[in-house]
Amino acid sequence: MPPSDSDRFLASRRSELLPIAPSSSPGEGAPDDWRWQVRRAARTTDALAAALCLTPSEVAGARRAEQAGLPISVTPYYLSLASRDDDACPIRRQCIPDIAESVVADGDLLDPLGEVPNEVAPHLVQRYPDRVLLIATDRCSVYCRFCTRSRIVGSGGGGTSLEALAPAFEYLRAHPEIRDVIVSGGDPLTMSTERIERLIAAIRAIPSIETIRIGTRVPVTLPMRITDELLAALRPHHPIWIMTHFNHPKEVTPESIAACTRLADAGFPVMNQSVLLAGINDDADVLETLFRKLIRMRVRPYYLLQADPVQGTSHLRTSIARGISIMGKLQGRLTGIALPKYICDTPGGKGKVPLQPNYIVSTDGAKTTMRTFRGELVDYIDPPKAD
Repeated sequence: MPPSDSDRFLASRRSELLPIAPSSSPGEGAPDDWRWQVRRAARTTDALAAALCLTPSEVAGARRAEQAGLPISVTPYYLSLASRDDDACPIRRQCIPDIAESVVADGDLLDPLGEVPNEVAPHLVQRYPDRVLLIATDRCSVYCRFCTRSRIVGSGGGGTSLEALAPAFEYLRAHPEIRDVIVSGGDPLTMSTERIERLIAAIRAIPSIETIRIGTRVPVTLPMRITDELLAALRPHHPIWIMTHFNHPKEVTPESIAACTRLADAGFPVMNQSVLLAGINDDADVLETLFRKLIRMRVRPYYLLQADPVQGTSHLRTSIARGISIMGKLQGRLTGIALPKYICDTPGGKGKVPLQPNYIVSTDGAKTTMRTFRGELVDYIDPPKAD
């Protein structure tokens, strides 16, 4: 099959941004080494400007990000997916700061999911009876501009030590009703393999924990991190589920497909949580394309998340009505395994609420009238009540 325009574009961008040259220091590797990628992440306005033709709004936003708030970090790999000249590029809008981040809109919150008041031990958040969130690090390979935890990411010392997590482990041992631990951050898979393995082993040693989930965006932003070494270290601690975040079809590349294939082949189910983002993926055709690509690479579209009302992100958020409209268009166009739930994680930490079009037109006693995805009205008659 001849290369597509997209393939040729990516090859050209990578020749500019991912030069394969001798390492400048011993053991540093090459562009296909994840540590090389992390060390060379763009973290300043000047570094971004060297790769992209920044707009005045982006320059102002990047200068602001260098001083306060959510910092800048974009791996050379992810930056190579962005358009040099088009500031509406869906990759670019996810990772390049904009001065619109300085706007505080009605409803904006620093801690939209109420994680601070629901912290039951240092670095451990419990909002549901049977599961907890363990914040393992404050570092990511790419700082997404819509990040729910922009209040903390990039602000500390990286990975949290096992000693600092000891009270969290003690809490888990004291509460056997907790069966599911979501390890998040930051991005846990940006830590060293040894550190990740010790953390996962410590969680798995707690008898009541049945499932471990790792929240990570490295299959999207740093796919070369999914190494044989990492898989071999984590495989003994199954069941482990990988929860990742593909938001746009442009993020599905040969590298990300290979990363997800390695995970699936090693027995790690991969679930995807797309965030609905204005001007990026708030379009039924775009999401249909994304979800079809994901199931072909054995990644299950799990959630379509209404963007959290994080302070400074109103320019990236859609209305809930728009999300419901998009889901209505996708219903019937996609097989069930490709259709995620549309979810709003309610502000204040009150929990997730599923959202969907109202398919029930009316109810009259035992008869319910429903509207199908084709717009047809169909009656369903309940069975007779038993005497």
